[in-house]
Amino acid sequence: MIVALLNQKGGVGKTTLALHLAGEWARQGQRVTLIDADPQGSALDWSQQREHERLARLFGVIGLARDTLHREAPELARTANHVVIDGPPRVAGLMRSALMAADLVLIPVQPSPLDGWASAEMLALLKEARIYRPNLAARFVLNRCAARTIIARETANGLADHDPPVLGATIGQRIVFAAAAQSGQLVQELDPDGPAAREIARLAEDITSLAAGRDRHG
Repeated sequence: MIVALLNQKGGVGKTTLALHLAGEWARQGQRVTLIDADPQGSALDWSQQREHERLARLFGVIGLARDTLHREAPELARTANHVVIDGPPRVAGLMRSALMAADLVLIPVQPSPLDGWASAEMLALLKEARIYRPNLAARFVLNRCAARTIIARETANGLADHDPPVLGATIGQRIVFAAAAQSGQLVQELDPDGPAAREIARLAEDITSLAAGRDRHG
């Protein structure tokens, strides 16, 4: 399965979610490759930091910030259970290529009024991709949610009947994610029994269930 985390708005947590999703599957014993398709190369930086700290490699990270992703990602998927694409902000050609490569598109958004999360440009690109790939699955993912806030509930309710819909799993606003990024680690390593690790496990579980459902009915 090829999962792409995409949103033309920067700073919504695409890299954090991509790394932790890849790490969760790797910790389950699955073969995972992460494609860093962001010209900023944050996932590659994390991988290099991990190597510098002499930590065990969990999954491969490859830099492919070019618009041939739709040809190269399926080749990588032949030797992996999962390929995770950390997408670019505001690079339309790269975004289109990632959309054409993916089996599932995750659109991370932060709790905000509806005009904050609704990236018209991102949704237009998704609609365009579905002309060629009508079965392309997509979900919003609520990220950096402060616990029990009204705005988080309002955002979730606003997305409930939306296309694409919102994934059930949500990720909280937690300092441990920043600590993990700086040390080349994952929250599952820093605090394996903590709430952040549980949320990432739930995210991976929801995606796996979604893919299994599509396999049964697709």
